[in-house]
Amino acid sequence: MTIERLNDCLALVQEALEDVKAKNITVMDVAELTDIMDYIVIADATSKRHVSALADHVGAVAKKEGFMPLGREGEKDSDWTLIDLGGVVVHVMTPQAREFYDLEGLWSSPEALAALSAESRGTN
Repeated sequence: MTIERLNDCLALVQEALEDVKAKNITVMDVAELTDIMDYIVIADATSKRHVSALADHVGAVAKKEGFMPLGREGEKDSDWTLIDLGGVVVHVMTPQAREFYDLEGLWSSPEALAALSAESRGTN
């Protein structure tokens, strides 16, 4: 995915999340940490139903704009759904799930980053 296309996808995701009233949207640039994705977007939903609605909306808007989701994880009645758009991976979570899994902490802790780096080099 070109840088322009990646930036378009990221902007589209943020706008789609805002359209359906996601809270606490965080964008993390992880391009230097992994070859799997360039950005992680994390957003809060107010309920499990809201998680599903946000994920459905992001997926629909992405498809409409030519960004075909590579996958979606999380059941309809889940407190966490992941939408993989290639260079942009979106996590929609209830605040409780977000606090419990602490993706921001995981992706910013020196120990976790060292482990990810070793894994990507195949040295673990």
